[in-house]
Amino acid sequence: MRKILTLLAMVACMTTVKAANPVIKNLGDSKYCIEIGNLSMTINGAGGGKILSFKYQDTEVISQSTFPESFGSTFWTSPQKEWNWPPVQEFDKQPYTVEEKGNSLVMTSNVSARLKYRIRKEFSVDAKKNAIVVTYSIINESGETRKVAPWEITRVPNDGLIFFDAPTDQITPANLMSFQSAFGISWYKTDEANQNRKINADGKGWLAYINNGLLMVKKFQDLNASQPAPEEAEIQVYVNRGKSYIELESQGAYTELKAGESLSWTVEWFLTPYAGEAPSKDLLKKVKKLIK
Repeated sequence: MRKILTLLAMVACMTTVKAANPVIKNLGDSKYCIEIGNLSMTINGAGGGKILSFKYQDTEVISQSTFPESFGSTFWTSPQKEWNWPPVQEFDKQPYTVEEKGNSLVMTSNVSARLKYRIRKEFSVDAKKNAIVVTYSIINESGETRKVAPWEITRVPNDGLIFFDAPTDQITPANLMSFQSAFGISWYKTDEANQNRKINADGKGWLAYINNGLLMVKKFQDLNASQPAPEEAEIQVYVNRGKSYIELESQGAYTELKAGESLSWTVEWFLTPYAGEAPSKDLLKKVKKLIK
């Protein structure tokens, strides 16, 4: 009997380890899906290496709008004043090369004809944290010393609650959006207005969004007030006019790169069910437990 129990325990352990291993699926048309447990992330290598989907089981959390610049999650260089608008095509829309390296998926852009940077995105998992990890690299191909910061932009539906750790009275511009302070955190219940709105905040290295019974948390480097690029911020929230979509934005440090040098910046993506009150101490505790 003892031998049978030991064998069963070994089988259970092997099953647990196997279940924790990431799975990378080639969906065709240069689309790939990376899975860990109940989480899945779909990325379009042919369309700017853009994250098209982030799901818990079959429930989607990011915007699936079909209008341009209103769906998925993308990556730009900061500050925006260096390229203004539209987004740099080589980073945002043109094809990336795709490689599978062990349990990671690596996508690399062409060099921007205008900015002379190349972008690399590595998608992997942290099985212990049950998180999908995205590491962005900016490579200076200009032949000269440059300064740049990384910038992730994730579009979500205009529903739910957005929150992060920053003083409400230090969010700028003041009173542009209805942020409230509770439990030492700034909270924004989504609303709509006939104007585009965007705020800046100096957070504590995480940004959270709750909607449709799911809690999404993104963890990244905590910056001090002097580290973002000029006229930019560690955390930004953009609300498009009407009830269309919202951008959850985070940025890394403004970094000097010599010719040929690169910077890397990592964002951990968490997604888990949440059916409790919001805002609440319990919700905040859940976030801190995820990102510890």
